Amino acid sequence: MAPKEKARGTEALLTLDFNNLTDDALGEGRGIGAGELSSLEGALASAARDFNARRKKGLLPFADLPYDPDLPKACRRLASSARRKYDDVVVLGIGGSALGANAVLAALRPLNHNTLPAARRGWPRLFVADNIDPEGFAAIMDGLDLSRTLFNVISKSGTTAETMSQFMIVHELLGKALGPKAAGDHILITTDPEKGVLRRLVRERGFQSLPIPPGVGGRFSVLTAVGLAPLALAGVNIEELLAGARLAQDDFAAAPLSNKALLFAGLNFHMATRRNRPGLVMMPYADGLARVADWFGQLWNESLGKALHLDGSPAGTGQTAIKAVGVTDQHSQLQLYMEGPQDKTVCFLGVEGFRKRVPIPRAFGDQAELAYLGGGELGGLLNFERLGTAMALAESGRPNLSLLCPRISSAGLGYLMQTLMVATVVSGTLYQVDPLDQPGVELGKRFTYGLMGRQGFGDMAERYRGGLRADGRYIVR
Repeated sequence: MAPKEKARGTEALLTLDFNNLTDDALGEGRGIGAGELSSLEGALASAARDFNARRKKGLLPFADLPYDPDLPKACRRLASSARRKYDDVVVLGIGGSALGANAVLAALRPLNHNTLPAARRGWPRLFVADNIDPEGFAAIMDGLDLSRTLFNVISKSGTTAETMSQFMIVHELLGKALGPKAAGDHILITTDPEKGVLRRLVRERGFQSLPIPPGVGGRFSVLTAVGLAPLALAGVNIEELLAGARLAQDDFAAAPLSNKALLFAGLNFHMATRRNRPGLVMMPYADGLARVADWFGQLWNESLGKALHLDGSPAGTGQTAIKAVGVTDQHSQLQLYMEGPQDKTVCFLGVEGFRKRVPIPRAFGDQAELAYLGGGELGGLLNFERLGTAMALAESGRPNLSLLCPRISSAGLGYLMQTLMVATVVSGTLYQVDPLDQPGVELGKRFTYGLMGRQGFGDMAERYRGGLRADGRYIVR
């Protein structure tokens, strides 16, 4: 057994360490044994063949996004032009139209990007309006000079109620402030290349636009114009991001037990189905990677939580991704993971070298309780906390694994995100579900349409009202 993946001659962009997921570390029958790992190897090889066959048929277009030379050029041209014209860029999008860009921005730009003009180096501030809370949305809008703001409207279908409501508000405000003709220069629409109401508006009104490939769903769209355009507008090096993703996709050709995407999928499938671990805690030990856990939550949960298998039989599958952040959540969630139900696997997302050094001074040397900290660094303390937590969990029989980046970089982030997207699709094969659809989300949308009075959905409003108890029972005011 060789549970720790090693670099291939050069520094690896990502290391997968699953020592603490083995029976050797946890005790017999608590993790994965050598024989089970050998058995898993065959299933992963079959899943890899399935992935490659589907990709060859054009059924997994997200896997080919890192190889497109034209889109990054278009995004870079847009960003170069916008840098002179706009002080602010506001993304109107939700779910996959927001989480990917948010994750990359938080990792690759300063955490207070919008408040540091010097750090932005002339790039616009970037706001992502990913919710329709009226107070939150108003707070973003109140701080803008509309004449110096670009609004990027992102919806593949053009019918996303939240995003389209925001767009309608913004369109009216721009028209009143700048006039209908000038308002169009402040709108960029990212949508389906051929169909939908937004594409129709692009044709009729002449709005700037970028396409979303038809076969790429929102949670797999970070490397389309959905993510690349706003990131380029914020000054992120999208070419390096894509280069890292290309390397990750190329590395999918590795043998199963040297293949990080396959292993991540297979190990977590084993823990969920063979060890009754239906929860997967994604715990970055870096503020810059905290939003990667948010993005991963949608990717993993929406892709694998399915009622039906591919053959139509009942499934009820899925491993619930849970977000935690080290060290913050050592002081809020760790107690549960250490001593609570034996139903979770913890995945640490670590950074071996931080971009900033913050030394801890040798103060209070006469105080034994504090002296040991002096002469160290915050980054070193953070990593020792991660390692200590991983060991404590393992010694308590609690399985965990680690994804380790040498440092946070554009290429490394591209590698990490592409690896996790591929692993998600592979997991769909292992669970025998469709990881690319989300039928469970649609019913709530239909009820919303009915309650808002959308034509053709009146029956949903009646169903909602019929479900309320006329006598008001079970409602406490």
